[in-house]
Amino acid sequence: MDLDELDYALFVRNVKQLTTIDLSLYKETQMKRRLASFCRKKGFYTFAAFYSAMKNDLRLRQEFYDRMTINVSEFWRNAPRWVTLAEKFLPEMLARGGRLRCWSAACSTGEEPYTLAMILSEMNALHRSDIWASDIDEGALNAAVQGIYHERSVREVPASYVGKYFRQDGMNYMVADGLKKPVIFHKQNLLEDRFESDFDLIICRNVLIYFTEDAKAKLYAKFSQALRSGGVLFVGSTEQIFSPERYGLKSAETFFYRKM
Repeated sequence: MDLDELDYALFVRNVKQLTTIDLSLYKETQMKRRLASFCRKKGFYTFAAFYSAMKNDLRLRQEFYDRMTINVSEFWRNAPRWVTLAEKFLPEMLARGGRLRCWSAACSTGEEPYTLAMILSEMNALHRSDIWASDIDEGALNAAVQGIYHERSVREVPASYVGKYFRQDGMNYMVADGLKKPVIFHKQNLLEDRFESDFDLIICRNVLIYFTEDAKAKLYAKFSQALRSGGVLFVGSTEQIFSPERYGLKSAETFFYRKM
């Protein structure tokens, strides 16, 4: 192991002790490149020097969280998949009666759970739905709770929904209070924390591609355990699950997996 590799390996170990975040479960080449660029930008040329500063600087630590996580999100991302959810899977779930339990895992700044809330509102089902939304990044969660977005974030939202579910203020759009109320945001480390259970729907999209194969396998198993029998896992357009039967899942539609 050369000095550069040792520097990063010690940083990974120290970060886990400080924050419980295990960087070894993320694809090393991508994560190391991203964090090295961030360190240089902040004036640190070794991970050891950056860690020493971050350990006692909460603001710098939050910037590290922001850089480490992949906060790329938008409303109605890959719209045809949301149409499939609305037309095929949600009606099945609602037909069973009772409250609908949904979870948006790694929700970033909130566009995903709010998209789900709009769809459920249009189906006259939001009042009988609980939507949990979690992320490891407190900064992203704070932005999600505020529910204020630049106009570029709403460009894929159907025009009729924009006027109904947002209030415009210049170039910003604020999510309506009625849409925000059913969404419960909380901080969560997917790889370390315990999951709730008996979900009808779990949405985790465009996140697992950044994890190692071992970490992905661990998460697929945890998601499966968190679903009720017949519940659905909705993943991203680059995250096809190979051999889903290993996790007690079966393919129900492209990028949708049902718990057996």
